[in-house]
Amino acid sequence: DLDAVAGYALSTQAVRAGRWTTLFTSLFLHAGWGHLLMNAGSALAFGPPVARALGENLRGAAFFYIFFLICGALAGLGFVVVHWEGSGLVIGASGAISGLWGAASRLLAGRGTLAPLLSRPVVLQAIVFLAINVGIGLLGGFAQMNVAWEAHLAGYAAGLLLIGPAARLANRSRLGELPSG
Repeated sequence: DLDAVAGYALSTQAVRAGRWTTLFTSLFLHAGWGHLLMNAGSALAFGPPVARALGENLRGAAFFYIFFLICGALAGLGFVVVHWEGSGLVIGASGAISGLWGAASRLLAGRGTLAPLLSRPVVLQAIVFLAINVGIGLLGGFAQMNVAWEAHLAGYAAGLLLIGPAARLANRSRLGELPSG
């Protein structure tokens, strides 16, 4: 039911009305099985290095989940800021998953440590991510795809910037503690 979904989907109007919870509830809604499976596959690709960096225990799992939610909420806020006068609904976890991609790019480039934000591999990965999302933004209308690429960019930036503080908060403050692989 579209009306039921609209109550949990992210929209500028919802945020402007003070319904901040939609920044989180929208992450758990998807536009069908294909959308869900694409997001699940992406989470499986980019989540493991982040999960290992935050800890392979219950505390680490909690930090991973919180990191995922924060990246998703910041992705949603990025979309809302860009579309402040818009009226569309946004659902899906791809902004949060983009945060995992951003974080994973720093972790994988560092091979067991956190690579500097401006290191060559991290910058190259960011360029690839940006190119993919600009392509989605430019070509999405032709393919009749409604993809919140702006949320992807905001989520990716959140992951890039927040993985260091998240790892420190998860008691993995020394870079040598971050597991390799």
